[in-house]
Amino acid sequence: MSLGASLALIAVGAILRYAVTWRSSDIDIPVVGLILMIVGIIGLIVSVAYMIMAADRRRDAAVAPPRDRDPYR
Repeated sequence: MSLGASLALIAVGAILRYAVTWRSSDIDIPVVGLILMIVGIIGLIVSVAYMIMAADRRRDAAVAPPRDRDPYR
């Protein structure tokens, strides 16, 4: 899950949890909002952790030696 998708889930969940006053007899809208916020927060944590690990891998990668322009020479 990307950072944008995580933030979107958190925003939609917060809207459903705190801003929607309409009640349904079939589903509990605030609970759906809470679930979306939790999933968004978990996705945000995973995305940030993956970005940090990818940055560490790029920093630790060895630099390849320069190649000749004509490999068939």
